[in-house]
Amino acid sequence: MRAARRVVVKVGSSSLTTPDGHIDTDRIAELTDVLARRRAAGTELVLVSSGAVAAGMGPLGLAARPRDLATQQAAASVGQGLLVAHYTGAFARHGLTAAQVLLTVEDLMRRVQYRNAQRTLRRLLDMGGVPIVNENDTVATHEIRFGDNDRLAALVAHLLRAEGLLLLSDVDALYDGNPSKPGTRRIPKVSGAGDLAGVDVGGTGGRGVGTGGMVTKLESARIATEAGVPTVLTSAA
Repeated sequence: MRAARRVVVKVGSSSLTTPDGHIDTDRIAELTDVLARRRAAGTELVLVSSGAVAAGMGPLGLAARPRDLATQQAAASVGQGLLVAHYTGAFARHGLTAAQVLLTVEDLMRRVQYRNAQRTLRRLLDMGGVPIVNENDTVATHEIRFGDNDRLAALVAHLLRAEGLLLLSDVDALYDGNPSKPGTRRIPKVSGAGDLAGVDVGGTGGRGVGTGGMVTKLESARIATEAGVPTVLTSAA
């Protein structure tokens, strides 16, 4: 991963927002500081960022993540602009230009859209930009959506033939169960399906602001590694 020349980094909602659902600007600043240093060292970076729905919850007066699609999309339409504005300002302090890229499943399933997304992202990287990728939550439906940004990140890594996929979460590694319970074992490396025997990946994160969880991260890692992209799961803290 240290030697990778092109890396896709995915960060989840729980790593970017405060417990009440607002954007945590300090965390965004810390993340962009690290990414900017890596960019200055010559690594091309694509950031797949969750947080749009969570960021829109506060301004709309929502106490918890909405369950119905229409309210989720309304929150995303408010939060996406806030999220990208913070990224734009944070990267600008390092002389880097952030670029918003919103994708849907169809963009990566249909050949014409796939190639166009590929060309756009490659051109942004060639021009020194930092693409900020998210699912286009405001128009996606339950029937045609990635489901979470873990899978989206893996597909983007495949799209760009990245040399590494970094999944940043609120846990520092993969465990064979709930890491808060005694006796849970850390799994330092997964070389094949046999290494996951008996692993209880649970459900969504405890914060309740995201849609993924360990199960989607494992699925993301499977998609990426089958395409030859090494994957690392670690904490965003």
